[in-house]
Amino acid sequence: MTALPQNPFDDFRDLVNLMPGPDLEAVAAVRARDAQLTKPPGALGRLEELVEWLAAWQGKARPTVDKPLMAVFAANHGIAAKGVSAFPADVTKQMVANFANCGAAINQLCKTFDIGLKVFELALDFPTADISEGPAFEPQACAATMAYGMEALANEPDLLCIGEMGIANTAVAAAVYMGLFGGEAADWVGPGTGVAGSALAHKAAMVAQAVRVNGGKLDDAFEVLRRLGGREIAAMAGAIIGARLRKIPVIVDGYVCTAAAAVVYAARPDAIDHCLFAHVSAEPAHARALAAMGKTPLLSLGMRLGEGTGAAIAAGIVRAAAATHAGMATFGEAGVSDKG
Repeated sequence: MTALPQNPFDDFRDLVNLMPGPDLEAVAAVRARDAQLTKPPGALGRLEELVEWLAAWQGKARPTVDKPLMAVFAANHGIAAKGVSAFPADVTKQMVANFANCGAAINQLCKTFDIGLKVFELALDFPTADISEGPAFEPQACAATMAYGMEALANEPDLLCIGEMGIANTAVAAAVYMGLFGGEAADWVGPGTGVAGSALAHKAAMVAQAVRVNGGKLDDAFEVLRRLGGREIAAMAGAIIGARLRKIPVIVDGYVCTAAAAVVYAARPDAIDHCLFAHVSAEPAHARALAAMGKTPLLSLGMRLGEGTGAAIAAGIVRAAAATHAGMATFGEAGVSDKG
């Protein structure tokens, strides 16, 4: 009897099921130290929560951010040929060159906050198939791209930030959200690079067609990814899964990056508890996606550039929170009277 071929996503399902939980002892140690620091309890607000989050997922009583990495995944999409973006697909490759020449916004932010930057080019000359006509990937190709995303962890960063670049990828992300969470295309489609009016209506129509052609709302998260996603979204999903297994917290950038997290969430809701959502994008549906997963973003700055820019700013805040917790004196060390 011939054995049935293994589903290429089975390994990822197994990894999701094997994910470790938070280190509660490390969190308790952070809280115990925080209670002794020279400040009123809770005076640093969410900065204190960020230190607990780092401790939980690094498994360290004194969490640190000494080796943060910004991983930017760049890909092209067949649906770009359908006019869903204000820019041509060639811009993806041009922007990757701009990253290499240190000319992009993300270069300046990474330099400012001392974050390592690595750009992953994902077969830019070979866009994934047009999702308005059929699946983006074959299953094996999608799974291989997820595995490739784990390469972002090769140098063992202590904090991973994920960003993306890809013309038409807000249309692709909208299709992923619709495939995961349902609703209408208009619920998920926004201006992206600046489409408006009839162009925005056309974008929504293409997203609706993509979801319909590919089976509508699907129960299997990885099937949504392979039918409606793109290489950068698949790679980021793989990086998120791999980071959890290696005890590396993740900062997720905006609308498109959150789509990758949403795939992992749909596979297992607590599988993205090690993720911090950097900001709520000006892309209108980003707030809807975060609400669907019960996530509260750190920042709201009206940003919608992508590239990991929001994640870089959030990483600077996380780094400051960790340094403050580690470096502050306790009441006893400082000779300051504690509350009576």
